[in-house]
Amino acid sequence: MDYTQIILKPIVTEKSSAMREEYNQAAFLVAPGAGKIDIKNAVEAAFKVKVLGVNVVVSKPKAKTRQGRTVGKSAGCKKAYVSLAQGEKIEFFEGV
Repeated sequence: MDYTQIILKPIVTEKSSAMREEYNQAAFLVAPGAGKIDIKNAVEAAFKVKVLGVNVVVSKPKAKTRQGRTVGKSAGCKKAYVSLAQGEKIEFFEGV
């Protein structure tokens, strides 16, 4: 698979920004069928950085309720937290 099919979008939140500064990690929303090795190769190809490790978190869909009744489900997702080598950096907003 091409890296554009594996990495769907970066997760830019306060928590992910703190992780980027403190632990040199980046967070991405990834395709449900992607494995750790696929994610590592995709990040290295897309951003030209050295990846040390990948942690994956799968969020299951949750039932939405309204007035005690189930009306649907929220979308599940797969997130990847990528640890970068010392001195490596991914900038999502350059020049802002």
